[in-house]
Amino acid sequence: MEELKQCKICPHNCNVNRLNGKIGRCKCTDKIKIALASVHNYEEPCISGINGSGTIFFSNCNMNCIYCQNYEISQLGKGKEISIKELADIFINQQEKGVNNINLVTPTMYAFQIIEAIKLAKKNGLIIPIIYNTNGYEKIETLKALQGYIDVYLPDLKYYSNKLSIKYSKVNNYFSVATEAIKEMYRQVGTPKFNEDGIMQRGIIIRHLVLPNHIQNSKNILKWIKENMPQDVYVSIMAQYFPTYKAKEDELLNRKLTKKEYKEIEKFLYTLDLKNGYIQELGEHEEEYVPDF
Repeated sequence: MEELKQCKICPHNCNVNRLNGKIGRCKCTDKIKIALASVHNYEEPCISGINGSGTIFFSNCNMNCIYCQNYEISQLGKGKEISIKELADIFINQQEKGVNNINLVTPTMYAFQIIEAIKLAKKNGLIIPIIYNTNGYEKIETLKALQGYIDVYLPDLKYYSNKLSIKYSKVNNYFSVATEAIKEMYRQVGTPKFNEDGIMQRGIIIRHLVLPNHIQNSKNILKWIKENMPQDVYVSIMAQYFPTYKAKEDELLNRKLTKKEYKEIEKFLYTLDLKNGYIQELGEHEEEYVPDF
């Protein structure tokens, strides 16, 4: 696969030859590596619905978030190697379980292998929507290659401040890269479309995880969405943060959100009058959202 020969699939532009086993920032070779394929019920209502989302969790990541709830697979690389054909078979197997969609979690590093797997699976009867569930640190050229294969984009928009993206995820220029990527995603899929059961068939949902002690970051993100994206775009505000991995030792991230912090975000959200989206309830069981890898 030519794209892996001098890998520039993501904005890091590592330029390593993954076909020869060389690894760059994401630690991926030319082999697809997954940690779990399961029916997931904890996505947004228009994604999971009643039947669940056929979720494939890919191993490794092109970001290094110190609070990653999936750090076992994203940072420690837990998982097993599979072929393109095996990935296509997983897509079909998930569809046979009656799920609403195929949900690709942290797929960026494997984008071109995934395209081949989608082609193969569609020849074998895959018809449900494909979701690209990403941290947002995407390259426009890679997204353009995905056009026509992805039905729903589910990007994070984590940071407004470059200082925060460097401090917490070791990524430079996150906001400028992610916002341009989100605009490209919207260009591809446009106005959201739903089936009769309220399940999104095409569209984009911009996700934002609220971090403790960083309420202004969240406000800036929401304000940008309001001022720069079409009114029909969906937004999902997540409250499921809990300190894990290296965040346990961070003086600002070593606790959960307070009710006061989250109420402040909710209030700000309503003043913006964003039309579509979801606000996750602040609960006591955030750890339950993390699959057992």
